[in-house]
Amino acid sequence: MYKSVFKLGMAILILVVMAFKMADQPMTIWMIGDSTMCVYGPERAPVTGWGMPFANFFDGTVQVENRARGGRSTRTFISENRWKPIADSLKAGDYVFMQFGHNDEAKEERYKDRYTPVEDYKKNLVRFIAESRQKKAIPVLVTPVSRMRFDQQGIAEETHKEYTAAVFEVGKQQDVPVIDLDHDSRALYQKMGPELTKLLFMQIEPGVNPIYPEGQKDNTHFNELGAREMAQLVLKRIRVLYPDLVSHLVKPVSK
Repeated sequence: MYKSVFKLGMAILILVVMAFKMADQPMTIWMIGDSTMCVYGPERAPVTGWGMPFANFFDGTVQVENRARGGRSTRTFISENRWKPIADSLKAGDYVFMQFGHNDEAKEERYKDRYTPVEDYKKNLVRFIAESRQKKAIPVLVTPVSRMRFDQQGIAEETHKEYTAAVFEVGKQQDVPVIDLDHDSRALYQKMGPELTKLLFMQIEPGVNPIYPEGQKDNTHFNELGAREMAQLVLKRIRVLYPDLVSHLVKPVSK
């Protein structure tokens, strides 16, 4: 009788300790995607993924794990075993921000190993969503951020039409709100115009930056300013679509 009571008491104590331990674990925001979102080292400066400034928006109750990698499509992110370790690590209440498309849509011969047809792209997004939900994590769909491209009339052109539409189809099918970074980034470019928009991208003249002595004319990847602007666009959508995250934002500095 005594031993039974003792064992029961120990079992309850273990459960209580485990519950407190789990409660002490910070929420994790996982970020999966491509080079426009990923983390870069100082040796690549000033190129900056928008996930880098985004991580600074949150207080100590949130841990941000940016697992995005350059050159990855939904297909290669899975085939290279980058997704499974994340899926295995998810816990209830975590968020999974997913932004792919740039490499999925790359049909050029030199990028053929990345290319993912639209239907497969959608299946892969559904897999990310389903496996996140299995762990009671919250999936967040983000449309691929727009490249910089203007027509002769100075109108910012769509650069991810098919794949952005696919994200919305999956979002509707799976009941996942969509952060439309494609639209919002393009609207910002339109507001700024063709010349000022260059200030957001890796547009470097030759001989200016020792890391890029030949210069850069990159209409896809952001500098620090551009990444911060994109992160703020994502945050603006979060405030409307994911209000539960708002309480985890860094508090304004008191004057």
